[in-house]
Order: sequence, then structure tokens, then C-alpha cells
Amino acid sequence: MDIELKSGLYIVPTPIGNLKDITLRALECLKACDVIYCEDTRVTIKLLQAYGIKKPLLTYHEHNAEKAREQIIEKLTQNGKVCLVSDAGMPLISDPGYKLIHEIQARGIYYTALPGACAVISGLCLSGMPTNQFFFAGFFESKAAKKLQPIPGTLIFYESARRLLKTLASMATTFNDRQVAVVREISKIYEESIFGTFDEVIETFSKRSSIKGEIVVLLSPPSEKEASLDNINEQITDLIKTHSIKDIAGIVSTTHSIPKKQAYDLALEIKNA
Repeated sequence: MDIELKSGLYIVPTPIGNLKDITLRALECLKACDVIYCEDTRVTIKLLQAYGIKKPLLTYHEHNAEKAREQIIEKLTQNGKVCLVSDAGMPLISDPGYKLIHEIQARGIYYTALPGACAVISGLCLSGMPTNQFFFAGFFESKAAKKLQPIPGTLIFYESARRLLKTLASMATTFNDRQVAVVREISKIYEESIFGTFDEVIETFSKRSSIKGEIVVLLSPPSEKEASLDNINEQITDLIKTHSIKDIAGIVSTTHSIPKKQAYDLALEIKNA
């Protein structure tokens, strides 16, 4: 049954694999809107054709975001009914959509987000990692990795097949005591979850002639050992402003019951960083 939408922006999640992973409400909105903004018209048209939906398609992505936002705002101020979709999953996750929401909020325009498919949540469920606390960090950046060490929960990243092995090797240098899970091709025919130590997972993928598909990488929460090291580093960082390396080594050695040489080397490393 066709529905009548009120004017505003509808954030519509689309399937991340299986085309059937779309809600009835999402299909209703796509059928009833005036226009659909998407990342790539070639991708979205396949979904629309599968469900017999014919609507104007315009693009909104990182390369035209500013201009497209102006177009969307103009349509909305004229009582338009606009749907926003991404190539797969929930829009606004790792894309410039949130800037559009800021502008809509400032203007008091109606908007809503439909619940639906999201690779972050599906990957977390498939990984076997703790789900009570988790942090989504987007695509992995080695320079920012150390800042993520103290986070007391499962870490979640998006990654491309082309970069997977390089990323895992880089992660291993910063998070070497953690368990890792690589979840690939969620809800598709070749869906799989590979988990273990970094060495085990790297070995598994290194044996393959090629790696394909959309990938989510997850890391287990920090161990007690890792958390203790974070506390040591934090104390050294504070002490280094007012104490010598030798004095810091003595204080940290006593406080954390570690060898004085280890404390000295850590302090020297932090000072020279």
C-alpha cells in the first residue's frame, strides 16, 4: 500500500549484501519520496530496479557534498520529500552526511533515520568479541592507533580488501596482545569470520591468491597487561615535565613494581617521541 510522506529528509539504510535485507518501511519511503540522493547512481539503481521503484537519482558524496547539501536544503525548504541512501548500509557512517544533518537541525526542518542494516553492528555480532562496550574508529590510521589503546571495549574498523594485510601488520605492532577478527562479505554468499591472533589471521589471508569483498576488522578490548602499560605511560608523561629520567625510573619502578631499567627505557622513549 502506498503511503504519503510528510516533507523532510529520510535517512534510509540499504542492504549491505543480500538485497532482501531491506525493511518494508524503507521500500515505502523510497517509493513515496520526490528524489533520492545516493553515493553512486549505478549502485542504487540496481536496488531500485529489484523492487520496481522509479525515482530521480542525484548524488551526494565527499566530492560534491557542499554543492549537494545546498540542493537538498533548497528542496526541503520547498516542502520536498528527500531520501538519503549510501551504497550499502546506514548513511552518515563514514561519509559526509552528518554535515547535512547539522544544517537541517539549524533550520528546524523535519528529518528522521530509519533503522536497518549496518556493517558495524553485524560485524560485531559475527566477531565473537565483547558487545557491552565498543568503539567504531572508521578506517584504520596507523598514526592515530596509540590513542585508541586505552579504550576499554572492542575496537571496530572498516577496511578495504587491498589494504587488509598491510593494516593487520600495522595493527599488530600497536595491539599485539589482542585477538583480532576479520568479518568479510556480510550477508553475502561468501560471508566469513576469521578470528585468532594477528599471526594466525595474517597467515590465513596470506595463503589466498586474492582477497575480495567489504571488510570489518575488530580487535578485542585491552588486556590487564595493556591497561597497566597505559597507566605507566600516563604517569611518565606527567612526571617528565618536572623530573629527570633517572628520578622517573625510580618512581615508576616503585609504583608499578617493574624493573627500574624497563621504567627508564619507557621514560626515555616517551621523552624522545
